[in-house]
Amino acid sequence: MSTDEHYMARALQLAERGLFTTDPNPRVGCVIVRNDTIVGEGWHQRAGEGHAEVNALQAAGTNAKDADAYVTLEPCSHFGRTPPCADSLISSGVKRVFIAMTDPNPLVAGNGIKRLEQAGIEVTVGVLEQQAKDLNPGFCQRMQSGRPYVRSKMAMSVDGRTAMASGESKWITGPAARQDVQKMRARSSAILTGMGTVIADDPALTVRPDGDWYPKGQNIRQPLRVVVGSQHIPPTAKLFELEETVVLATNKQLDSDVKEQLLHLAENNEQIDLNALMTELANREINEVMVEAGSILNGALLAAGLIDEIIIYMAPKLMGDSAKGLFHLPALQTMAQNIDLTITDIRAVGKDWRITATPEYTKVK
Repeated sequence: MSTDEHYMARALQLAERGLFTTDPNPRVGCVIVRNDTIVGEGWHQRAGEGHAEVNALQAAGTNAKDADAYVTLEPCSHFGRTPPCADSLISSGVKRVFIAMTDPNPLVAGNGIKRLEQAGIEVTVGVLEQQAKDLNPGFCQRMQSGRPYVRSKMAMSVDGRTAMASGESKWITGPAARQDVQKMRARSSAILTGMGTVIADDPALTVRPDGDWYPKGQNIRQPLRVVVGSQHIPPTAKLFELEETVVLATNKQLDSDVKEQLLHLAENNEQIDLNALMTELANREINEVMVEAGSILNGALLAAGLIDEIIIYMAPKLMGDSAKGLFHLPALQTMAQNIDLTITDIRAVGKDWRITATPEYTKVK
């Protein structure tokens, strides 16, 4: 690892501290280095608060003059909730700026780099670029494609079953896997489920940290809960234990309940338009969507090419032939129609195994 990669790796570590709190902003870290010594560090902690560069420059003080700055995302060049970070770097007197990746936000998109260079600052782009992109998959995709990054989480037995024929599914996995799911919820902008899951399991779909992994001193940011279906959610549902709005995406005209926000999203065949739902969520600055649903909604999302990542917790259990499977995909009839997956990670989580994969959609679309 080169010296520049070493300092950028530290900036990425800092950026990851904002994994659960920066939404809808990206996770960004910054390190200020002078004479081969780190003189200032910072990361973006919460939307509306100081950006990583500003926090690092404040920590560095006058030591920032003639120093090098390592930042995981191109410094912003526009006024948002805070002033442009490019201007802060310029006024601090830094000599060089190393950037992991350009900002996919059209409001920035190279303008921050241009502003730094026009001020006479030497700029290097692309140091640990892929690692920086991997830290913000939802923000990058929303800016580039106009839809959020969709991550589907499922739990199954070794024989690929998610629930008994009766619908019973608690608990397939152990405590360690369930706490791992809490971390996934905490990083998500929204949780998407189906009406069938709400009726069968009555989930709260909230972040409930157990342990010290959630940042101390930060209020828990609860993701938006989104339910796909054609009925009202029962007023006694656990979804309503929080004051936050629950969004119901439906294909029917329903009278609105005070606890629901209705989205009428019907296609010509009167099915719910899942593509329109993703566009709506992106318009609401939703970066990452976590799907916690049954086989029908998961199958529909997969068939529509809308799932970017599949995370399966596999428990050392056998549930039998009559139990339910992962995806409802009746259109797949031959081996040639199989949907291939690229497995990107397999690891033990307690007594269970977590499998992370990405679908290859050439046979679906």
